Amino acid sequence: MREIFDRFKKIGIIPVVVLDRAEDAAPLAEALCEGGLPCAEVTFRTEAAEEAIRIMAEQYPDMLVGAGTVLTSQQIDRAAAAGAKFIVSPGLNPDNVRYCQEKGIPITPGTQTPTEIEQALALGLDVVKFFPAEPSGGLKMIKSLAAPFTTVSFMPTGGINAVNVREYLSFGRILACGGSWMVPKDLIRAGEFGKIRDMAREAAEIVREIRG
Repeated sequence: MREIFDRFKKIGIIPVVVLDRAEDAAPLAEALCEGGLPCAEVTFRTEAAEEAIRIMAEQYPDMLVGAGTVLTSQQIDRAAAAGAKFIVSPGLNPDNVRYCQEKGIPITPGTQTPTEIEQALALGLDVVKFFPAEPSGGLKMIKSLAAPFTTVSFMPTGGINAVNVREYLSFGRILACGGSWMVPKDLIRAGEFGKIRDMAREAAEIVREIRG
């Protein structure tokens, strides 16, 4: 599990992907890899998500592909069977955390409050998602939470973009940021994967600029 989190930190920005068509998975994966962001959190909100994960995992085995917006143990099973290497959930469900731990699958549950972070610590976690980041107080709130919880690292998602991501990445307790600005649905639908590659490259450059 630690290896996955180490890769998160190295990549820095995790593309949060919504795919309505499985056939878009391979060209999108290629664009992200060529752009320097060899990672995708494929949200489990669409019928194409499971097959999209399978295609990415099979055709781009060096890419870090996971499932997001996972709410049930059944979805965990389906995502893992498709090749997802990690699970992300919008909230903290202790049953789902334990289920992933039993299966040896890294999970990053969503948190907002000190109580939720204490629950995560009690479950043996030291990396949590902070969601939705900007509406919940953004980096200022994360810094307030980081002060008493000195062993916790955060993966903020929600409202993060090419402008404010620099500030987030500059804070040492941010493992990585989730964002969708480099994978907009309209460009995916239009097949504009070259533009997505270029935006991924710009995002990867931000990570290098901040973290070296």
